[in-house]
Order: sequence, then C-alpha cells, then structure tokens
Amino acid sequence: MNLDNCPRCGKLFVKNVRGICQNCIKEIEVEYEHCVKHIRENKGIHMHELSEATGVSVKQITTFIREGRISIANAPNMTYPCEVCGIPIRDGHMCDSCRTRLTKDLNQAIRESSNQDQSNNMGSGTYSAMDKLRGN
Repeated sequence: MNLDNCPRCGKLFVKNVRGICQNCIKEIEVEYEHCVKHIRENKGIHMHELSEATGVSVKQITTFIREGRISIANAPNMTYPCEVCGIPIRDGHMCDSCRTRLTKDLNQAIRESSNQDQSNNMGSGTYSAMDKLRGN
C-alpha cells in the first residue's frame, strides 16, 4: 500500500490515480458543481467574478476548463490566462503568439541540430576514409 501526503490539504492518504485524498476529490466535485451552476445562471460572467461568487480559485476553474469539464462555448466573457505570457485565451494552453514563437524556436533548434550532426558526420567520415586508405 503506497501512502503519500495530499498536495492539496497535506493529509496522509493511500495513493490513487488523481493524486489527492478522497476528501479533496469530494471538495473539488462540490466546487465543480458550484461553478457549473453559477455559469448556467450567469452566462456573461468573467473568470474572476465566477471565482469570487463561488469561492473557487481561478486556477481550479481553469483546470476544469482545460479538462473539458466546463465548456465556455456559451460563456462569451469567460477566458483564462495563457500559461506563457498570461494574456486571456479561450482554448488550449497558449495564445497564438506564444504558440508561433515556440514553433519557430523548435524549428530553429532542429535546423541547428541537423547542421551540427551533418558537420560531425562529415568530419568523422573523412578521417575514417583516410584510415581505410592507410590500412589502419
């Protein structure tokens, strides 16, 4: 039996798939129900207004949205922060600007790695060819 401290409340619990204790799982489900009910009743609500009205943290509400448990399709004012720069977004983890920058940086790193591999292979190929001519 694997035991751990709950990262949310600090109590000792038997490890499970969710990684938190049963009491915290129940509390999160109650928070989820409060959020869903409040969004249904107030379609034009903003993230911080929802947090203040329900007592649920913005981080937890964002988690519900990212998990697909709360749909913001019918809540036009509901946004959450980009994980990189913090500007308000409505889907994913990053805004378009950060996603584009990340893609550009990754492509550049791949090109640099590819160029470095080619130069390393050329050098080792030349020396091994010379060794074969010498008979070593």
